[in-house]
Amino acid sequence: MTRALYISLALVMMCCAHRALGEDLVIGSKRFTESYILGEIATQIVRSAGQTTVHRQGMGNTAILFEALKTGQIHLYPDYSGTVARELLHSDATDLDALNRGLRPLGLAAGLPLGFENTYALAMREERANALGISRISDLAPHAELRLGLSHEFLQRSDGWPGLRARYALPQRAVGLDHGLAYEAIAPGQIDVMDIYSTDAKIGRYHLRVLVDDKNYFPRYDAVFVYRLDVPRRFPLAWAALTKLENSIDAQSMIAMNAKAELEGQSFADVAQAFVSARFGHATASSTGAVWWRRVFGDDFARLTVQHLLLVAVSLALAVLIGVPLGIWAARNEAANQAILAGVGVIQTVPALALLAFLIPVLGRIGIIPALVALFLYALLPIVRNTQSGLRDIAPSLRESAIALGLPDFARLRLIELPLAARAILSGIKTAAVISVGTATIAAFIGAGGYGERIVTGLALNDHALLLAGALPAALLALLVQLLFDLLDRWLISPGLRR
Repeated sequence: MTRALYISLALVMMCCAHRALGEDLVIGSKRFTESYILGEIATQIVRSAGQTTVHRQGMGNTAILFEALKTGQIHLYPDYSGTVARELLHSDATDLDALNRGLRPLGLAAGLPLGFENTYALAMREERANALGISRISDLAPHAELRLGLSHEFLQRSDGWPGLRARYALPQRAVGLDHGLAYEAIAPGQIDVMDIYSTDAKIGRYHLRVLVDDKNYFPRYDAVFVYRLDVPRRFPLAWAALTKLENSIDAQSMIAMNAKAELEGQSFADVAQAFVSARFGHATASSTGAVWWRRVFGDDFARLTVQHLLLVAVSLALAVLIGVPLGIWAARNEAANQAILAGVGVIQTVPALALLAFLIPVLGRIGIIPALVALFLYALLPIVRNTQSGLRDIAPSLRESAIALGLPDFARLRLIELPLAARAILSGIKTAAVISVGTATIAAFIGAGGYGERIVTGLALNDHALLLAGALPAALLALLVQLLFDLLDRWLISPGLRR
């Protein structure tokens, strides 16, 4: 186990060192269709200039991307002027000069306007809006019975629901709903109002009426790139290529690209390459998204598998290294027993996303490090509890026999007690490993990769096939891990103890 721990830690250090060298231009994107596509377009443009680059897809919301940019974990990402002004700089000025005055002290800048605006708006089904005579946001005020399903980010943003509700004196209470799933909820009438982006491809498909912002609450949301100030100097070839994207995309083109991904099922890479080919003359790649099994074993399968295994292996090794001694301490010290078990038990009750959100500001970074810490903490409870109960369940007569032989305390633990409790301890480690395989999918929400990357993308697109392409390998990996530990049980535990 110690050797495995050293190897796992070495892999993490190598991975972190590779990123620290700055050899790749790292591009981030948020967790919705348009951001995926814009990030992929930028990635392919940069690669066409001969610069190696990494696209970290679906890293999370605005706050996570901004934190990653400030700490240098990514170099640029697509965003919108109104979001940068209201959400990040807490300002009403959305022109680039004003944005850059606020960003410059942070070592950041905004630029490369893409040529279209994607504003927030509220929408209802045409049939429902006609029946109630609603065409403007202010028309919602007399209808307190309306059910609002808003994206989680919109519910919290300074330019989102709190300010909008105050500006229009809206009496409704809103519930949080993933943006992609909200369309599926509004179609059968499970909700009445949802927030949309003005370039959403599904507005026409679901026959939605976009409500007029008659009190001009929303600022302009011009698409731009937010980047670190040193990017033009560090990556001159990439920067020269990216400048080609200025004013190259109009709103209708962006809606059409969103539609290809959301309605036609094309991959983000194929959508981006079709645009790059048509606009700049580069060759396109053939689509591989039509056959489901190809989506499971696509080009990203090996990368995602390695990332997922790395997350599970390192966090589990650390949990064993810490959890087994804690379990021994709890079994041998009554005063420490309750505190240790209560502590690891409380950690298990914290929702995974909440724990990740807490660890990001504490550790000052996103990605693999907070994900490993969270998985390590979640793996502690079964290991500690099984170690403690395995040692305490040893028959008193066996303990007394070891004492009668004159064995010192540590020798009794090493030669008698731990071997007798080995099966219980191994069972706890197996439980922690299987839990970690499933929980590791959540790590994709903060850019740590793994099979959860497909699940996050599938949620953004409401693509059930892509969701399964992420969930199925994770489930199979959990079964393989369980089988591996069953084999270890047969190999490590003597037949007498198994009986």
